[in-house]
Amino acid sequence: MRFFRKKKKHFVGDGVNPEEILLDAHNLPAYNIWQLEGRMERPISARALVLVSGAYVVILLVFLARLFWLQVVAGDAYAAQSEENRLRYEPVFAERGVIYDRRGVELAWNVPNPRDVFAMRSYTATSGFAHVLGYVALPRRDARGVFHRARIEGIAGAEKIYDRQLAGSNGLKIVETNAVGAVQTEGVIVPPRSGTSMTLTIDARIQEQLFSFLRERAEEGGFRAGAGVIMDVRNGDLIALTNYPEYDPNALVRAENATAIRAFRDDPRKVFLNRAVRGLYTPGSVIKPFVALAALREGIIDPRKTIVSTGALVVPNPYDPAHPTVFKDWKAHGPVDMERALAVSSNVYFFEIGGGFGDQEGLGIARIEKYARLFGLAQSTGSVLDPEDYGVIPSPRWKEETFGDPTWRVGDTYNTSIGQYGFLVTPLQVVRAVAAIASEGSLVRPRLSLLERKEQRKLPFTPEQYQVVKRGMRRAVTEGTTRALDVPWVAVAGKTGTAEVGRKKEFMNSWVVGFFPYENPRYAFAVVMEKGPAGTLIGAPYVMYELLRWMKDGAPEYLAAE
Repeated sequence: MRFFRKKKKHFVGDGVNPEEILLDAHNLPAYNIWQLEGRMERPISARALVLVSGAYVVILLVFLARLFWLQVVAGDAYAAQSEENRLRYEPVFAERGVIYDRRGVELAWNVPNPRDVFAMRSYTATSGFAHVLGYVALPRRDARGVFHRARIEGIAGAEKIYDRQLAGSNGLKIVETNAVGAVQTEGVIVPPRSGTSMTLTIDARIQEQLFSFLRERAEEGGFRAGAGVIMDVRNGDLIALTNYPEYDPNALVRAENATAIRAFRDDPRKVFLNRAVRGLYTPGSVIKPFVALAALREGIIDPRKTIVSTGALVVPNPYDPAHPTVFKDWKAHGPVDMERALAVSSNVYFFEIGGGFGDQEGLGIARIEKYARLFGLAQSTGSVLDPEDYGVIPSPRWKEETFGDPTWRVGDTYNTSIGQYGFLVTPLQVVRAVAAIASEGSLVRPRLSLLERKEQRKLPFTPEQYQVVKRGMRRAVTEGTTRALDVPWVAVAGKTGTAEVGRKKEFMNSWVVGFFPYENPRYAFAVVMEKGPAGTLIGAPYVMYELLRWMKDGAPEYLAAE
């Protein structure tokens, strides 16, 4: 029994520990103690287990609370939002109104667009209409396919002016999609309303021809640009209003040819400028008929009185008699009365009635400005095309503000009286003023649409005063500076003007204005050719002659005297 009984071993308290067997003090085996090599494993403490378990419980409680909020508290709201996510709203684009000329010819219309849900806008291929018609900006989508511009918007010309009428109003449709975005059903909930079509006062035939003659004269005569306007003197209808050069509205709408668009933008001739409406030009001698009417109204000269032009007006210099001031005429005309002065465009005559000389009283700059503004020069015509005052009539105040010189001299008045110095007007302003002479007193508001109401105001001149000036303008065609328009098929009254431009006066602007038929005026015109070589003899009158020649066969109804 003792054999099988085990003998108990007793260890002394200072016996050898296991660590002393496995490791020594010097870590001779070179264990990496920072990687826990050579250390005995220890069991995880109960405290650590409690902390980790508690963290998991907290996370689970937060998750359950959020789930309760989404499913129970806010369940209805999120259910509605989920339903909305399956439905989207899209615009139903309205058909834009068509633009016609006065004879019913389509100038701007809509064409199907197979690549999108809205129609493409298209414009006549005939040149000369860009500035009148303008162009539109088409709807645009963002990267997600959502329209951030959900309408066809007029940007320039008639498209912008009449945008509200032409645009109509878009409708709305609701589209149901599945989880992957595929359309399941759709339906219109608000129908679109098409835009209203517009009929312009423009005659497309005359517009096209006037533009072609402007382009021809500019390219052959070295002019940078040109503009022309023809207006009905009775109601202000703009029969033609065009500019050379111009842009292509179709290219701008489609926005596909970046090279062409960049060429329009960078063209030094400023193709986006509507010169007929906003082009500012020194009028030169085309201002003389209005100065003549002012002189008659103020009673400063009898129209039969003659003033002698020897080729220059010499103003004595009281401070240096040996050096008088000389104001040149373009040639020596001899003795001229008012009608003859208008016909030959005598500068000396208008120097004297404008600024005075010797015993001849002058209007003075204040009255010149007064009557120029009375005819609507350098201010808004009231047309939808130019809503702001625009231009310059020289005055002492203008001179001081512009040059810092408060002294107004008689020479400044002389130059202003022949349409020089700082005088700046637009072709539309000038044609409106000429129409007032032709109609003997009706200053009408230019109209671009046949729906616009007629507006006019009467000017304070007598029929006899108008007749003097009209006879002078007729003589300018039959025997004076405007003989290029002396054609047998229609009687024209007119006036030319030449304005020197450039630092060294190396360029010129050429003007011609007037009206026809002379016996019973119906239409006034103004044509300006911009910045041609100085001394060019064939300018604006040639353009108007070519148009009248074409109208003889192409549109004879405009030339008939009623």
